Amino acid sequence: MATVQANDLALPKGIQRSRPLPDAALGALWDSIILDERLKSQLLSQAILSFTLRGKVDRSVIPLHGVILLVGPPGTGKTSLARGLAHRTAESFQGGKFRLLEVEPHMLTSSAMGKTQRAVSDLFSQSIAEAAAGGPTIVLLDEVETLAADRSKMSLEANPIDIHRATDAVLVQLDVLADQHTNLLFLATSNFPQAVDSAFTSRCDLVMHVPLPDREACSRILKDCLTKLGATYSAIAKLSASPQFEGCADECVGLDGRAIRKMVANALASSPQTAMNPERVTIEDLFAAARAAKANRVQGVKAS
Repeated sequence: MATVQANDLALPKGIQRSRPLPDAALGALWDSIILDERLKSQLLSQAILSFTLRGKVDRSVIPLHGVILLVGPPGTGKTSLARGLAHRTAESFQGGKFRLLEVEPHMLTSSAMGKTQRAVSDLFSQSIAEAAAGGPTIVLLDEVETLAADRSKMSLEANPIDIHRATDAVLVQLDVLADQHTNLLFLATSNFPQAVDSAFTSRCDLVMHVPLPDREACSRILKDCLTKLGATYSAIAKLSASPQFEGCADECVGLDGRAIRKMVANALASSPQTAMNPERVTIEDLFAAARAAKANRVQGVKAS
């Protein structure tokens, strides 16, 4: 089987990273994503159930496939949330030795007829199956629409037969793996759920929309960013106590979590002097950066 070099280890084609779980670094990712705790609890509960129920109850009773799909706008933290969920799931089973595989879907695509389908089939039937045979395994399928594109929306261009067959291969392998490996869980993400084949979505045990942060979440994300920057630049942490802080958080509504944190970086770059000494940043700099970020977001939406 063709291999690629990743993390200093030879990994099967299509696998970008493999790591043992639990992993405290991934736990920090889970904590960093500001999301309604009810949604986080639902996600964790569904993942745990996949490992506790599927090996004991026949799929004719409850047809679980061991697939969770996270959808939502870019920048809302879906991938970080999935990685953190993998850690928290493994952590819930004390003493259990789990493994996380991260799939790079773009490694599997090819313009040559039939090669994409074969690469996808090999990934699922060999690489992922072998990992699951060795113990509880969680697989991250980022940008899953790349592997399971909506066949009903494909044109007659760009080798659609092979793309159809690649999606077919994903669906067939999900069914086979659901039957043969009940200790296997897929965590998929998509910025474009409308581009994901409906047959894939129907196999998901849970589809969760990860929304843009609301007003309270924007405030928490901004405060978290300033507080952690304060560990290096103490004056920055004090901005979260400013009387104008909540107004600045209001300006962040409509931005995703990643954009809010990048907006803070833009404020730190508001002038060469501030860039040289970030402690010079002011709450007014944050306001200006937030307004600029929202204006750019609106222009981007109009352009699209």
